[in-house]
Formats: sequence, structure tokens, C-alpha cells
Amino acid sequence: MSQRSPAPGVERVNRMSDEGLQRLEHQLSRGGISDAVLAQWIRRYGTTARKLIRQYDRYIDAFDNIPDPG
Repeated sequence: MSQRSPAPGVERVNRMSDEGLQRLEHQLSRGGISDAVLAQWIRRYGTTARKLIRQYDRYIDAFDNIPDPG
């Protein structure tokens, strides 16, 4: 019986991709996403998420206090 090593996980850099932003846009288009969850997206994706949230007119002043990831 041969032993195979487990496949490596997806690196964080690769998770921070266009695919994640597409998920955000999908959630925004469906509505019902809370400001707290939008804040999490900003913490994760920064300026790119802010732009997308603004496009859907869901940006609030409190989001200005959230630092971009870095």
C-alpha cells in the first residue's frame, strides 16, 4: 500500500481572488446582506470591496473606519 501525502491547501493569496469578489457581488445583487458582513468583506478585500459595495449603494460612513488589509 503506497502512502500519498495530502494535497496542500489553497494558499491565502489564492483565496483572495476574483472568485471571492464575484461571491461578494452575487450576495450584493441578491440583497439582504448585513452591514456587519459587508464590513468583513472590506477587512478581507479592502479598496476593491469598497468600490463594489458603493456600486450597489450599500456603503455607509462607518466603513471608512475599517483599515484595508495589509
